[in-house]
Amino acid sequence: MASGIYGIGVSALNAAQVGLQTTGHNIANANTPGYTRQEVILATRQPQFTGAGYLGQGADVSTVRRVYSQFLTGQVLTEQSQAAMLGTYHTQIQQIDNVIADPNAGISPAIQDFFTAVNNVSTSPESTPARQTMLNSANALAARFQSLSQRLTDTNNSVSSQIANSISLVNSYSQQIAALNYNIMNLQSGSKQPPNDLLDQRDQLISQLNTEIKVSVMKQSDGAYNVFIGNGQSLVVGATAFTMAIAQSPADPSKQDIVYNNLDGSKTTMQQSSLQGGNLGGFLAFRDTTLANSQNALGRVAMGMAGTINQQHQLGQDLNGALGGNFFVQPVPAVYANTTNAGVAAVTATINTDYAALTGSDYRLKFDGGTSYTLTRLSDNTQTVFAAGLPATPVDGLTLTSSGGEVAGDSFIIRPTANGARDIAVAVTDTAKIAAGMPIRSNASFGNKGTGKIASGTVNAPAPPLAPAAPDPVHPLTDVNLKNPVTITFTSATTFDVLDTVTSATLAAQTYTAGGNISFNGWTTQISGVPATGDTFTVGPNTNATADGRNALLLAGLQTKNTLGAPAGGTPTATFQGAYAQWVSDIGNKTRELQVTSTAQAAMAAQSVATQQSFSGVNLDEEAANLMRYQRAYQAAGKAMQIANTLFDTILGLGR
Repeated sequence: MASGIYGIGVSALNAAQVGLQTTGHNIANANTPGYTRQEVILATRQPQFTGAGYLGQGADVSTVRRVYSQFLTGQVLTEQSQAAMLGTYHTQIQQIDNVIADPNAGISPAIQDFFTAVNNVSTSPESTPARQTMLNSANALAARFQSLSQRLTDTNNSVSSQIANSISLVNSYSQQIAALNYNIMNLQSGSKQPPNDLLDQRDQLISQLNTEIKVSVMKQSDGAYNVFIGNGQSLVVGATAFTMAIAQSPADPSKQDIVYNNLDGSKTTMQQSSLQGGNLGGFLAFRDTTLANSQNALGRVAMGMAGTINQQHQLGQDLNGALGGNFFVQPVPAVYANTTNAGVAAVTATINTDYAALTGSDYRLKFDGGTSYTLTRLSDNTQTVFAAGLPATPVDGLTLTSSGGEVAGDSFIIRPTANGARDIAVAVTDTAKIAAGMPIRSNASFGNKGTGKIASGTVNAPAPPLAPAAPDPVHPLTDVNLKNPVTITFTSATTFDVLDTVTSATLAAQTYTAGGNISFNGWTTQISGVPATGDTFTVGPNTNATADGRNALLLAGLQTKNTLGAPAGGTPTATFQGAYAQWVSDIGNKTRELQVTSTAQAAMAAQSVATQQSFSGVNLDEEAANLMRYQRAYQAAGKAMQIANTLFDTILGLGR
């Protein structure tokens, strides 16, 4: 190291030159994404002792460092990850909201059109055009359900594709970070100086990775970053990158899982709780909550509507005099056996006519061993234990059966309503087979002396306890003796007998209550007024009833009747349109909530970036001032060297 004024001038010249080079580098990268402003750190040289004291020997460039704040960078990562998650979630849910909020594209108008057509049949049951309109509106309603279900399916496929793309980006970023870790460790171990530009590149990759999935970063002593996600799963450790992949769920083939690739080649299924934040977290939150719930909610309305209308339709009579069948094709629950099950059992789920009890939740059935099963409602983790095996008492409208052959630990996913909107269809194609009428009719004898009047009567489902006969095997909701004619004969003002009209055999003796229900053979009627002793009333098959629209009127009444949303053992709380409107409202409210929160979070993220850039970013005005400062320093250093050279020449001239 040269000493004296010349050596000091050289050190000053070098320092100014590095300053100019660093400032120029800052200016050149002012618009480079992820670039952190650099500054020159100078250190004074060891002073030289003289009789006059210690004289300075100039300065050396100690290092060029980044103007970097770990705290501010951490704040940016936190806010950006949350902003990406909320923004992605909002973008996805908005697609559903835009479709179902359209009054012309939703289900409610189609439901209204259908019941209007049913009501028209009730007033003109003999009209073929009215019946055809009812079938057309039913087909339009089913098509609307199917179309909306397909939109949800398409959305699910799109989200699955975007999840796969996000996983691909995560893997790519992880591998690039690991490669940079390797280079940074090698460069720092040799020079002991930080490779600033490589550090910036790594931080930029961390930021991009964090936009896809929330990460936490830990710095090693050798300068490498260890990157973790979720509950501590490693994505990058030193120069090693771990990857994730998409795999079909062993529990539910309609769903894709994200698996973690371990170093030993094994795979670990990652839970959603481990994949929070970022675009990936937004996609998963949307898919596993809003989208899955939407498929179930729409399917619940479709299944409840089909089942309830079918039940009432089966209690009616068509133009051919036959009992009604299913008006709609009835969707059935989906059951998936876990592919890892050791047993060979097949589980089936059926709805035990209680469509009001359907919850719209999925379920998991697990065989505990022996005869015990545990059913978990996944929406709230409510558990029901079937200690005595299957079938058991229905839960939430579901009856479960097993073929046998389970092994302890085997499990099954049950999705009662997921495919309801997809599978609904109209079963009736012949207008004559619309069961608009009732299979029974009642009459009062002309010779009655009292004031008693008998109601037209309705068909029960199922048959009441008074009629012990078995259900009709073809029409299980009706009594096998439904159309057997009976005569009600009053033996006094307060008692009556029920007799077989054909054989006159007494079938039952009852006490009369004015307006009270009289039920037999699967039907119910009421007699009001004051019948006299000997008065008779008949209930029998309804023949030549083309103008009977009583059952169609009951079908039309289902529009305003609460038929869904019954808590366990409770009373239904929602109509078909009410249940659909509740789903639309839930989606709308969630969409607005995410719009507000995502906008606010984006503003917070932008503020964090602005704060970080005010500290670490390049300010061109400041760099211009630095250029002038280093230029003058360079000129001054050159002047010092020039003076030193002149003094040296003067000394040389003394010897001439």
